[in-house]
Amino acid sequence: MPPAPPPPLLVETPAALARLADQLAAEPALAVDTEANSLFVYRERVCLIQISTRQQDLVIDPLSLPDLEPLRPLFANPRQQKVFHAAEYDLIGLRRDFGFEFANLFDTMVAARTLGWPQAGLAPLLETHFGVKMNKKHQRANWGKRPLTPDLLDYARLDTHYLFDLQAILERELAAAGRLEEAQEEFARLTRLRPAANGHGPEPEAFWRVSGARDLTPQQASLLRELHAYREAQAQRHDVPPFKVMGDATLIELALHAPQTPAELLPIPGMTEGQIRRHGAAVLAAIGRGQAAPPLRPPRAPQEPDAIRDRYDRLRTWRKRKAQERGVESDVILPREALWELARRAPRTPEELETLEHLGPWRRGQYGAELLRLVRGA
Repeated sequence: MPPAPPPPLLVETPAALARLADQLAAEPALAVDTEANSLFVYRERVCLIQISTRQQDLVIDPLSLPDLEPLRPLFANPRQQKVFHAAEYDLIGLRRDFGFEFANLFDTMVAARTLGWPQAGLAPLLETHFGVKMNKKHQRANWGKRPLTPDLLDYARLDTHYLFDLQAILERELAAAGRLEEAQEEFARLTRLRPAANGHGPEPEAFWRVSGARDLTPQQASLLRELHAYREAQAQRHDVPPFKVMGDATLIELALHAPQTPAELLPIPGMTEGQIRRHGAAVLAAIGRGQAAPPLRPPRAPQEPDAIRDRYDRLRTWRKRKAQERGVESDVILPREALWELARRAPRTPEELETLEHLGPWRRGQYGAELLRLVRGA
């Protein structure tokens, strides 16, 4: 086990953030991670940003700061590398909450998956290469709670402290395997991804995403809609995740059995006596509204034309075979977005391939001729 590094520096004031940003601007690379509070609030937000340089570990507290504008030019600077592990989730949160843009990324998880390493999670990689064991008891910590304890701060900084050393190992392996350019292309693609639009209130049709919703009868689906809407309103009102109000399985059981009295609620899994005291009357009212509402049928998913579906199936079969031959996951060969883009746009020439957003130069050079033949059905 390596010796413990010195405690991280906690940044909580605008003046400290401004000084830090000036210092970080001179660094050739930054290791970055974030922590959010999705398990504890209705709508998650980024609660910590960890940044390591080769000399120091830093933890920035966005909840204590009016804005993070001093960090904006660092993330967007194409001359300064940003090293993440599993960057996609962090990038989505940082874009959503602060409007940051990103350039010059290295993702150690993407690199490990490109190499076909069997373990690509940060914890097993740190243990394998550096003998560092991460304390699992903090994996589900409430990062929105203040003050932050020294244990939490130490745990948080481990997500970035070893990333430069891990990057160096992966970069050597990528270069030796002739896969560095391939990985770099995927890093660049990640910087261009945009999260799906997110509304600021409950989605009326979101209840169809509850597991089992599409197996209900049309009248039971009407009950589920009302129950789901009640749960969302309560979660939003109390600022907790919906599952902390009532689980999906409980909603389905309520819709299936349509209890009419508090006594009939008690056999429903998840409807404890405490739950019935808190929600029983409102749940029965929601069931009554659902029974009086018109029956609902699941919305039909948009159907792709047969020609597009056939192209997609050919491409997916080809991708699976390529991945098996190489010993990697299928999306390492081509991301799903690229398969659909190829199937829908049906490029006929190398020049048309160049217009696709999710197919970069390395993949075009490596697979372009095969992809054109597959799209043509040859």
